[in-house]
Amino acid sequence: MIGVGLLGSGFIAETYADSLLDVRNAELVACCSRNPERARAFAEKWQVTAHADAEALCADPKVQLVVIALPNEVHLEAVEIAARHRKAVICTKPLARTGEEAQRMLDIVQRAGVWHGYAESAVFSPNIAKAYEMVKAGGIGDLLTMRAREAHSGPHAPHFWDAETAGGGALLDMGCHTVESARHFFGKDNPVTEVMAWGATMVHRDKTTGEDASIALLKFAGGQLATIESSWIEKGGMQLRHELVGSEGRIVTDTSVGPVWGFVGKPVGYTVEKADAETGWVYPVPEETRAYGFSQQMRHFTDCFAAGTAPSETFEDGVIVNRIIDACYRSMRTRRWEEVT
Repeated sequence: MIGVGLLGSGFIAETYADSLLDVRNAELVACCSRNPERARAFAEKWQVTAHADAEALCADPKVQLVVIALPNEVHLEAVEIAARHRKAVICTKPLARTGEEAQRMLDIVQRAGVWHGYAESAVFSPNIAKAYEMVKAGGIGDLLTMRAREAHSGPHAPHFWDAETAGGGALLDMGCHTVESARHFFGKDNPVTEVMAWGATMVHRDKTTGEDASIALLKFAGGQLATIESSWIEKGGMQLRHELVGSEGRIVTDTSVGPVWGFVGKPVGYTVEKADAETGWVYPVPEETRAYGFSQQMRHFTDCFAAGTAPSETFEDGVIVNRIIDACYRSMRTRRWEEVT
């Protein structure tokens, strides 16, 4: 049984803890948080050991695999600590705030010789997995374009709104998902060469200096085009949609549209991440952890770790995603096409 230590105690840490319940060969054994009180509450809920800090967690002999579920600005430090203790490490998205910082993280794990995974859940969601299978089977001929949207009304934690510390706004926070899904569909041997992007703070000027809405065009070496929309300004819960167009057809996925919806006059409790209303028309997503691909992702990672093989999403992928997003931010400033470097 693989012992997993979780760094963090917020929303994504809860999601990862839940996803591990679906993994047969791994068990959450330890946690830590920058807030000791939250760490104790998290440990009590999940029946694990609460450590004082990341150093102590990574030194725990029961921990073989460290999962980083912390804000962007502490990813690098967390990777340094895990690598120093020769612990395998999975880092949540985005890998870092910039391509340069992401490269430093990759260099650290490579020098230490530790196994690493980039936790990009989007490519593991059942909807995307089925669409990918259909594309690879030639169902829509040659894949030509992809349009992807990820949107909601804004983040749930204060650290997301601090663009200077977090490294960016909606594009970095949400666009990293759809940038990687574009690479997934068009092929990782088919690099993004140029980008054009626009972003603005349209609604949340009282909360952030980062963009709360953005759109990016990604040109691939093979001539394909991906359109990536990221938004923190849309009411009504999550929007997770892909439209894939090929020479012989098209495929549409919509992860946020589930089999249950209704008009309710009284609150019924939690319905979906980023829900903006408790009454009226509601669109709950059953088993979000599984619908969004977190369980499938964690099973893949632990299976690969147990086998000593590289997962399909590694720090190398995280570096490339960060570099593409860096180019998008340059394009926002220059208002022209920018090369991905």
